[in-house]
Amino acid sequence: MDDAELQILRQRAPGLAALYTTARDTILRAADVAALEQARVSTLGRKSALTELLRSIPTLPAVDRPLLGKGGNAVRRELEALVEEREAELRREALSASLAHERLDVTLPGQPFPAGHEHLISQTMREVEDIFIGLGYRIAEGPEVELDYYNFTALNTPPSHPARSAHDTFWVVEPRETMPEAVMDADRGVLLRTHTSPVQVRVMEQQRPPVYVVCLGKVYRRDSDATHTPMFHQVEGLVVDEGITLADLKGTLHHFTQEFFGGERAIRIRPHFFPFTEPSIEVDVSCELCGGKGCRSCKHSGWLEIMGAGMVDPAVYDFVDYDPEKVSGFAFGMGVERMAMLKHGIPDLRLFYDNDVRFLRQF
Repeated sequence: MDDAELQILRQRAPGLAALYTTARDTILRAADVAALEQARVSTLGRKSALTELLRSIPTLPAVDRPLLGKGGNAVRRELEALVEEREAELRREALSASLAHERLDVTLPGQPFPAGHEHLISQTMREVEDIFIGLGYRIAEGPEVELDYYNFTALNTPPSHPARSAHDTFWVVEPRETMPEAVMDADRGVLLRTHTSPVQVRVMEQQRPPVYVVCLGKVYRRDSDATHTPMFHQVEGLVVDEGITLADLKGTLHHFTQEFFGGERAIRIRPHFFPFTEPSIEVDVSCELCGGKGCRSCKHSGWLEIMGAGMVDPAVYDFVDYDPEKVSGFAFGMGVERMAMLKHGIPDLRLFYDNDVRFLRQF
C-alpha cells in the first residue's frame, strides 16, 4: 500500500488505517523467523484486531460496510504479502550469516572412508609368492573349472582312483554312469579342480625345460571340519631341469619353511606316496600350539603335516613330451589355510570364512 492509498484510508477509515500501520511496524521489526511468526499470529491470527474487525462488519451500519469490507480485505492482503517478503529477507540474512560463520575450505582434503586390508589368506599367499620369486620361480595360474584329463589323467591318476569318486570331487559333468565306462570316459569329465597340479601340466605343455613355477589358487574338495573346508587355497610348485635330485627338493623345502615359519620351527620329512611323484615325501612342522609336546590339533604327536612333495614320476613326462632320460624334477603342494593356521596358531580353519571382524582385525 503506497502513501496515497494509505492517506485515503486514513481519511475515510482512520481506525483501519491505524490498525494497518501498527501491524506493518510489528512485522518489519521481527528480527528472525520465530519472531516473525509471532508477529503474523498477532496481526493476522484468529484473535487479531483485524480479524475481529472483519467479523464485525455485518453488525455495522449499512453505509459503512462496503468501505470497511473492501478496505479490510485489502489490508489483510497487504499484511500477508509483507509477511512473505519479510520471511524471505530473514532467511537470506540467516543463510548469509551461516555461510560467513561456517565457512568451508573446499581445498582441504575430505574425511577418508575407513579402509580395510588384505584377508589373512591373501597375505599368506603373497608371502609364499615372495619367497619363491626370490628363488627365481615365476607365478602360474589356471582355470578353477578343469578337465578330468588335466586334473587326473595327465597326473598319472588311474581311472579307478578314489579321488575320482563323487564322494571326494565336485563334478560339473560326470564322466561316467557305470564303473566299466570309467576307463573309456575318464578324460571327458569336467570338475572343480581338486588341486592346482593341473596348472603344472598346462605349463609343461606350453614350454620346454627348464621349468620353475609356483601355482596358487582356489581348489575344491568334499571336506568340512576344523581342518578342512569344501573350498580352500593351495600352493604348488614345480621344477623340471637337468640334474634335479631329491636333495634339491629337500633344500628348497628347508629354505621355504625357515623363511615362512622362522628358524625356531623344526621340520621333519617322511616317505609317502602320490600317483604323480616317485619317490614321494610328506613334510611336517612342529606344532605351534603345544610347542611340539602334543595336543588335540596335532593328535598328540607334536607334529603337523604341511605339504606333500616328491620327484615327478617319469610317467607324467609322457603326457607333455618331456624326455625323462634328459630331465628330472620335483613337485610340492600345500594348503594356504593350513600354513596360516600353523604360523599364527589358529585352532579352527573355519574361522577364516566366518567373516568375524574381531578375528580378521588381528591380522
